[in-house]
Amino acid sequence: MNTTTGNSLSLSLSLSLSLSLSLSLCMPTKPAAWWEGGEILGGRDEVAGGTWLACSRGGRLAFITNVLELHTLPEAKSRGDLPSRKSPREFAEEVAREGHHYNGFNLIVADLTSKAMVYVSNRPKGEPISIQDVPPGTHVLSNAKLNSPWHKVQRLELNFNDLIGEYGEGEIPVNEMVEKLMRDRVKAEESKLPRICSPDWELSLSSIFVEVDTPLGRYGTRSTAALTVTDGGEVNFYEMYLESEKWREQTVTYQIAKPKKMDAERMP
Repeated sequence: MNTTTGNSLSLSLSLSLSLSLSLSLCMPTKPAAWWEGGEILGGRDEVAGGTWLACSRGGRLAFITNVLELHTLPEAKSRGDLPSRKSPREFAEEVAREGHHYNGFNLIVADLTSKAMVYVSNRPKGEPISIQDVPPGTHVLSNAKLNSPWHKVQRLELNFNDLIGEYGEGEIPVNEMVEKLMRDRVKAEESKLPRICSPDWELSLSSIFVEVDTPLGRYGTRSTAALTVTDGGEVNFYEMYLESEKWREQTVTYQIAKPKKMDAERMP
């Protein structure tokens, strides 16, 4: 995918995750659903066939954002193809070998059963692919490096920590995570823009929830999702998505399957 500008997410390892997808509103996508075979849950890019957020019955999780850049390669491989069933570290190493085939991306892959989470990015250009373990805590990823001090990153982290403080040890309802975190339309001050593209475009993308008219049509947030995983392995996946000019919602709940003995022995 080369149009997922404006993705924002916040997560803390237990696990709570919220994410939004912004792109051209005329680009065909499908809301989250179980894929063929019933093993993977996620939305789909109907052009390239990839996804921006997916999780599996076995406890694998992957999500991706693009990197804000002035120039991209139209012939590059779809970044939505990156999510994988391999272990986080194995897949990170594979991505590092193939990273030059993609436009700029940030990818996080996780195994919720082993509590392994890895961050991979192929930017800045000309530098070795960045691979790092994501430690427990609150982390925010937008269209730059993990935890970069962008306006929407700082705002999302602050609001997320406030929400955690409000609920204490209680579980945050997934629909409230979307409403209180991902519908925020507050834009950055011009002095705090990253100065990568035109100031007008960056200002339009600086809020967590994006909505803007362009010469090529409307562009903005069309899916916001929240996911929580309990200590007992129950996954609650909530999504609000735009369909036929109307916002719709859905919730999917499932239990992470325990690995078979042979599979467990193969896990890192």
